[in-house]
Amino acid sequence: MEIEKVRNQTDAELRHQEHELSDQLFRLKFQMKMGQTESLKKIRGLRRDIARIKTVGRERELGIGINASSAAKPATAAAEAGEPARARIVAKPAAAKAKAKTGAPHKAAKKSAKKAKKD
Repeated sequence: MEIEKVRNQTDAELRHQEHELSDQLFRLKFQMKMGQTESLKKIRGLRRDIARIKTVGRERELGIGINASSAAKPATAAAEAGEPARARIVAKPAAAKAKAKTGAPHKAAKKSAKKAKKD
């Protein structure tokens, strides 16, 4: 299922589609546990379709749906409108990753210092 088809559905259609796909996924998982089928690709596809539906539903709930007018808006116009800039949103997780990585070299330095003291 393509994302554009999902975005063109109403909220009621999305909930119905999600329910149907969840039921179908349950049946396939059950069949797999019983050894009646080995359709991993179909299970993965269903999980992705459910995720797409949930994503579009959440976008609508938050009011952040992607359309042509907002995608074409430059960053300065977005800042003037009070919307956060994309670069700032992306920079936060990168900074958190950098902080997490600083612990490993520190531990390695401690180990090498202990080895030097022993020798």
